[in-house]
Amino acid sequence: MIFNSILLLQAEPAQGQSNYFIYFIILIFIVMYVFMILPQHKKQKKLREMRKALAKGDKIITQGGIFGTIVEVKDDYFLVEIDNNVKIRVVKDLVFKDLSEIQKN
Repeated sequence: MIFNSILLLQAEPAQGQSNYFIYFIILIFIVMYVFMILPQHKKQKKLREMRKALAKGDKIITQGGIFGTIVEVKDDYFLVEIDNNVKIRVVKDLVFKDLSEIQKN
């Protein structure tokens, strides 16, 4: 009999306590969104805009660490000159930095 009453107490938490738990979980998701997801979206947007603004003659660094100068711009890739008469194709999504912006600072 005592065991049954203990189980009933555990099965039915007080109404106020369950509300606080839900509010706490919602607060955790809001904090995660503000401090983790929003800054990442801003960074990705800035990187996309930088890639769209690249033009012929800009110096770049790829994610693989290759330095070069853009010779030709296509829809989905750049033709990059990495040495005299040495040109490679680089997918636009793999361009990491624009050296002209770095040198201005």
